[in-house]
Formats: sequence, structure tokens, C-alpha cells
Amino acid sequence: MAPVRGDGMRGLAVFISDIRNCKSKEAEIKRINKELANIRSKFKGDKTLDGYQKKKYVCKLLFIFLLGHDIDFGQMEAVNLLSSNKYSEKQIGYLFISVLVNTNSDLIKLIIQSIKNDLQSRNPIHVNLALQCIANIGSRDMAEAFSTEIPKLLVSGDTMDVVKQSAALCLLRLYRTCPDIIPGGEWTSRIIHLLNDQHMGVVTAATSLIDALVKKNPDEYKGCVSLAVSRLSRIVTASYTDLQDYTYYFVPAPWLSVKLLRLLQNYNPPTEDPGVRGRLNECLETILNKAQEPPKSKKVQHSNAKNAVLFEAINLIIHNDSEANLLVRACNQLGQFLSNRETNLRYLALESMCHLATSEFSHEAVKKHQEVVILSMKMEKDVSVRQQAVDLLYAMCDRTNAEEIVQEMLNYLETADYSIREEMVLKVAILAEKYATDFTWYVDVILNLIRIAGDYVSEEVWYRVIQIVINREEVQGYAAKTVFEALQAPACHENMVKVGGYIVGEFGNLIAGDSRSAPMVQFKLLHSKYHLCSSMTRALLLSTYIKFINLFPEIRTTIQDVFRQHSNLRSADAELQQRASEYLQLSIVASTDVLATVLEEMPSFPERESSILAVLKKKKPGRVPENAEIRDNKSPVPNSGHNAHSAQNNHNASVNISNASSDLLGLSTPPATQSQTGTLIDVLGDIYSATNGNSNVINNAKKFVFKNNGVLFENDLLQIGVKSEYRQNLGRLGLYYGNKTQTALTNFVPTLQWSAEDALKLNVQIKAVEPTLEAGAQIQQLLTAECIDQYTGSPSIVIGFRVSGGAPQKINVPLPLTINKFFEPTEMNAESFFARWKNLGGEQQRAQRVFKAQQPLDLPGARNKLMGFGMQLLEGVDPNPDNMVCAGIIHTQAHKVGCLLRLEPNKQAQMFRLTIRSSLEHVTKEMCDLLADQF
Repeated sequence: MAPVRGDGMRGLAVFISDIRNCKSKEAEIKRINKELANIRSKFKGDKTLDGYQKKKYVCKLLFIFLLGHDIDFGQMEAVNLLSSNKYSEKQIGYLFISVLVNTNSDLIKLIIQSIKNDLQSRNPIHVNLALQCIANIGSRDMAEAFSTEIPKLLVSGDTMDVVKQSAALCLLRLYRTCPDIIPGGEWTSRIIHLLNDQHMGVVTAATSLIDALVKKNPDEYKGCVSLAVSRLSRIVTASYTDLQDYTYYFVPAPWLSVKLLRLLQNYNPPTEDPGVRGRLNECLETILNKAQEPPKSKKVQHSNAKNAVLFEAINLIIHNDSEANLLVRACNQLGQFLSNRETNLRYLALESMCHLATSEFSHEAVKKHQEVVILSMKMEKDVSVRQQAVDLLYAMCDRTNAEEIVQEMLNYLETADYSIREEMVLKVAILAEKYATDFTWYVDVILNLIRIAGDYVSEEVWYRVIQIVINREEVQGYAAKTVFEALQAPACHENMVKVGGYIVGEFGNLIAGDSRSAPMVQFKLLHSKYHLCSSMTRALLLSTYIKFINLFPEIRTTIQDVFRQHSNLRSADAELQQRASEYLQLSIVASTDVLATVLEEMPSFPERESSILAVLKKKKPGRVPENAEIRDNKSPVPNSGHNAHSAQNNHNASVNISNASSDLLGLSTPPATQSQTGTLIDVLGDIYSATNGNSNVINNAKKFVFKNNGVLFENDLLQIGVKSEYRQNLGRLGLYYGNKTQTALTNFVPTLQWSAEDALKLNVQIKAVEPTLEAGAQIQQLLTAECIDQYTGSPSIVIGFRVSGGAPQKINVPLPLTINKFFEPTEMNAESFFARWKNLGGEQQRAQRVFKAQQPLDLPGARNKLMGFGMQLLEGVDPNPDNMVCAGIIHTQAHKVGCLLRLEPNKQAQMFRLTIRSSLEHVTKEMCDLLADQF
């Protein structure tokens, strides 16, 4: 407000002084209310107010608004100020409108007309004020109203430079709101040629505008490349005295240089005109040369400006990736920064070298700095710099230095920050596999990973070591011996128990000849860990025990006693109890030959894309070098829990065989072993029933309103399983497609069906899969979902494929992505619940349905469904104990929607009354539609 005081408005100065001298909030409000009353009376009663007085009172209103008070008058007086020919009055009018006038105001037409008058003015100050107001408001209405005037101002030869500069920035602001505002055709060339303008301010503003335009229409604006190179060349070769008005601490036009370098990164290196390419390379060489010159000033502003241009030039060199000399020089320059005192410079140097490490021209040059980078990883004080050093080590790794880098990363992992451990584990696992010449080394590395950072070893990592061991006979004995020794440690991580149970269960016979690892010793060692593990790991160990009966018949009785104990035990986990019972019956009923057939060694896994690499890419998008790609086998354990150990048909007995057709979900069963399931069923007779080969079509889409995992769809040809997880407004789904036929499914293309309008509310990204699904095989497809706003329904997946010798098939399956998946359960007591229930009693906020119960009325089942729905089931809140009440919050990017639910059963009438209340009408109705008739 200082400039306003200088304009002689003494009353405003006194008012501001009074406000500052107020001793309390109440005194301030009292003084403001008094002033508002005075201003209101002046505006209403005094029709002879001159421009100065209007300006003074409008300034007071602005000041009051900036203090946080609402202003509901004064707009008309501000609009009147726009007609003034005095700069100070017009300025205050535009300022008030920019800050306080809503775009839906009735005065908007008057404002637009006043702005148009100023745009046609010959006074450049008035034109600039109008342009600044348009940019500050930046609405679609403004874009549509001035879509012709502003481009004309920008390219007109009569327009003053200062107005052109403002017009370019104003157009950029409106373009971000309304991309259609920029005309095409002849306008394109005229806008591009602004890069040749003599005024550096115009060029700087125009470069920002062109950069935004190029990102949308690169082909239309490709003519800007030669002009940008020409302008950059003039700046780079100029001395700081040539561009004195645009020199910042001895660096000529640093902001414009950076903008031009970024503009050129939108295109590939210029090849059509060798002269342009040569001039660009000269510019880049000159920038690298200047970086070696002694600084012209010791001030930090000089080095910041100089380095900003340098790093942007290096980014362009990396982007072009065509000049070996420039890439190596850039690497050497960055190497000097690794020892710089400035933390930011070290970070930027490491980040840029990560990109240089992926280029064939500069990879070897980056490796020369390996020791310094390792030192940075260990010694840097800033965790972000240490993480960047880890990224660079990962990027520079190849067969010549893999063992050294992996060992250094393992050594550092023991003391690494918790925030980067998970990422380091993934990178070590990928490097160890990619560059392993001896897979005994790979096994040692992964077991060390689990020992050092077991909590951060994801499922993908320990799945992978099992796949490697199973697919390579030469390492199986060593792996069994090594993991057996690792399990003898007093404190053993659960992931080590999982790996040990799997490997020893398959290959324990290879080390059984040593008395120190005799069959009974192996069993006792594993069983000593059993009671310390989670249900999933216990299930895996039970599968290992049944494998032991096949490998070591001499300990059959001991293991059967364990199965019998767990079968008779009143376990909280019914799955473990059933599993033990099934294994016990299998070991008793099945003959030795059948047992050997059912529990034979796992077959090799087919090759698949690396799941570990996919996890790393998701955690750090854009930071995983392309040369780090490896192939990955299918996970042997895609389903945790019920099918935790069902990696192949050998473990089929571990699942509930009453649904044998679901074995495709999470299995990797080769076609040759399909008949073994039939053998098992024949042996066990009436204990189990099989549904393999049924011709029924199973579509469980409705059931997935209440659950996240299971079989979504099944017919004679295909089975689709799903495994999903959600966190606030984000979701991740894995779809498992299983081929149930004896021939390959070709032209296999799953396509997402979801309208563009709906995609603005629920954004779903789907990863492509291989077009051929082999007989008896399974592939996984990953989907990610982001809930942006409230929506109804759910997207579908349309699977098209062709069976060998048959007609094309098409299956449409709704995805389990209903809006309730984004619920967060909310705890509250009875008082809070009914208070909110009452507050949400509006006509649009509630929905109710009365419907017939599924016979017979099942209250425990209804409770389970409500818990699966995603809301918090609140116990002891409703006075009627049969009534069920729930609370939850739906997370979207735009809103957090509170929802309350009440389900009232009528046992006599076998009916339910469902009531939903939420803060948004569409959510209320959708919740009611999802739940009606489901109980």
C-alpha cells in the first residue's frame, strides 16, 4: 500500500494507522465496521464523488478485503474508475476488479467493454493495465471475449515493445485456460518470428508462449527451431557489455537462454539443415567452454545464473544424444561438480549423470567417477543427494563393475535411511540378476538382502529368487544348503522363512546326505519358526511339510502328527485348519505313486517381463534406465493367503479342491500336468468334488462390491481373476487371465471400455499384454485407478481373442471399480453418528430402499458384506442391536465425501430397509443402488 500513500490519500493512511494501533481483534472489527458504514453511505448518498474520492474508498475496501473480511459492495465504483484517464485511478480500478470481482458477476459485460476501450487506446500504459487485468482474471470468458484483440496486438507492427511483451504473457495465461484461443494458419509464422524481435523482453515473453504452443502442436511450430538457434547463438557469443540491459551479474540474458534451450528440447536434433545443427553444436560448446572460465564475480547470483544456463545446455545435449564429444565433455564438467561445496550443484550433477549413463557415447565416461559417487552415497549429509547417488550407481552398472557396485550398495544398506531402503533393495535385486555370471553369487546377494533389510524385501524379490533356483539345476543344491544355514540364525526374518520353506521343500533331498541337514533336522528347523510366522507363511510351511512326506518317507509319522494336531486344534484361522486336514487325508489315502505324482518337483517357469523392474518403475517413473531391462518369470505366488503356495499343480492339494477350476488364478500349471488334478480327485473320492470342465459361465462382478480378490469371470475358455488394493483415492488392480483350453488364444487384446467424460472422474490406466495366451498358461495385466471426482457405475474390460480354428470371441466384464472402493472406514460413537445423521437429513442428501431379504434372512452375512463394502461397522451405536450402522469417507481428488449407512432388518416380514445419507446427492444414490437387493 506504500505507493498509494504516496499518492496523497491521507484518509487511507490514517485508516491503516488506526487498524495497526488496534489493541484487540474486537477493536479492529469495530473500526472496520465503522469505516464500511462510512464508505457505504458515501457511495449511496453522495452522487458527486470525484475520481480521487472513489479511488480512496476503493483502496480502503481492498485493504479491508486483504485483512480477511468479506466485501459485498463497491464493485460499480471500481468499474467507474476504469473510465478515468488518470493512471492511478485506473490502476486501482483494475486492481479491485482483478481481486474482488467474480467472473459470474452482472458487471462482467461492463468490465469487458471498458477493457476493450483501453486495448484500443493509444496510451501504452492503459493497454498494459487492461492486459494485466485480463491475465489476472484468466477465465474462459476473458479468453473468448479477447481472442481476436490480443493476437493482433502481439503481431502488429504498430504495437510498442512493452505492450507486445504484456500481450505475449497475457496470451500464454489465456492459452492455459482455453487452448483454442490461438489462431492457426498465417498467425503461426507471425508468432514464431517474434523470436527475431529486436527487443529482448518481447523475445523472452514470446519464447515462453511458443514453448507452450509447441508442446501441443510441435509440427505446426517446427519453424521456431532455426530462429531459436540463431537467437541463442547471438546471446552466447555476445559479451556481457553487448546486452547490458539484459545482463545479470555478467551473464548475458540467462533467463532467455534457459527458455531457448528448453524450447529446443521439444524437438529432435535438426537434421534437415546441417548449418543449423552446426551452429547449435557451436553454441553448446561455447557454453561448456565458458563454464571452465574463471568466475567474473564471487557473488552467488553470478554462479547461479551461469550454472542455470550450463545445466540446461547439458539437458539439451542429453536430449539430442547424438554428439559423442559433447556428451563426454558434459560428463567431465558434471564430474567436477561432484566435489563442489554447494549441495544443490552436487545433486544436479548426480541427476544429470544418471541420464548420461544411459547413453552409449558417455557411459564409460560416467564410470570413471564411480569412486566419488560411492563416497557420495555413504558420506553425503543430505538424504536426497545420497538417493541420487544410489540412482547413478544403478544407472552406471554393467558387467565389469556389477559385483563391486552391488557389494557397496549392500554394505550401505545396513545404515541407509529408511526412506530409500525399499528402492535400494529393488535395485540390488535387479542388478544381481541382470549381471550374474555365477548364480550362486545371485543367491548369496538375495539372501543377504533379506538378512539386512528383510522388512523392505517385497514379494516380487523373494518370488524371483525361487524362480531362478527352480529354473537352474546347477544352483539348486547350493541354494538349499545356503538357505538352510541362514535359517539357523537365532533371529530370522519371515521372508527368509518363506524362501527357506519353498527351496528346502523342493530341494531338501540334495542336502539330506549330510547329518547336519538330515530330513528330521530340516523339518525341526523349519517347524521351530512356524509359531513366529503369519498365516500366509504358516500355510506355505504346511505345504513344505507335505512335500517332505514325498521326499523323506521316514519322517511321515512325525509330520502326520503335526497335521493331526492342527486339524483337531480350534484354530482362529479356518484356512490353516482345513489345509492341515486335507494334507493329512492326502498323506493317508494316496498311494506312494500317486503322492509322488501329485507332489513332484515344480516345473520351470516361463519367461515374463520383470515384475521387480515394474515395481521400481512405478516407484520412480522416468528414473529407471532403459538398459536395466531384464526378463522375469511369472510369480510362483501371485496370491497371498488362500493360494499362497499354489505355484503349480504340485501344490494343488493346498487349496480347497471343491473349486478346482479356480486353480488357474495364480497358477503356472503346464498343460501336461492338468490330468494330475483328475488323479487326485479320483483317489480322494467323496472327500472332494471337482468342477473342472463344467460348461457354466460364472460372472461374479456383483460380488466384488464386497471383496477385492477372487475369480471375476469364468467360462469354458477363459478364467479371469483379480487382486486389488486401494489407498485413499488411488487403486491398483492385477487381472489374471487363465487359458483353460488345450490350444493357444491368439489376438488376445483386453480393452478398457470407459467414456472420455467418465475418465475425467475416474482415471484408469491399463498396461498392454502379450497378444498370445498359451494353452494352460496365465498372464497378468496391471491397472491403476485414480478417483478424481464422484462418478457412477464402473468401467468394463472387453477381451477379444480367437481360439484356434474357431470364430473370434468377445467377453465384456465389468471391473470391480465401483466408487465404494475408495472408502476409508471411520470410527465414531453414537452421539457423533446421530448428530451427523441429523445434519445430513436434507432431501438431496438421503436415499432409502425397502427390499425383500434373500431367504433366509442372514444377519451375520449382512454384517460381513457391510464390512467388505469398505465402511466401518459401528458396534453398539444403534439402540436396536439387530440394526447395522456404518460410517466412512469416500476419497476423491476433488472432495472427501462423508457417508452414513443404516440397515434395518424386519425378521417377521423377511425385509430390509436401507438408508444412506451423504453430503453429495449422486454419491447417496449410487451407494443405495450398489447395496439394494444384495442382502
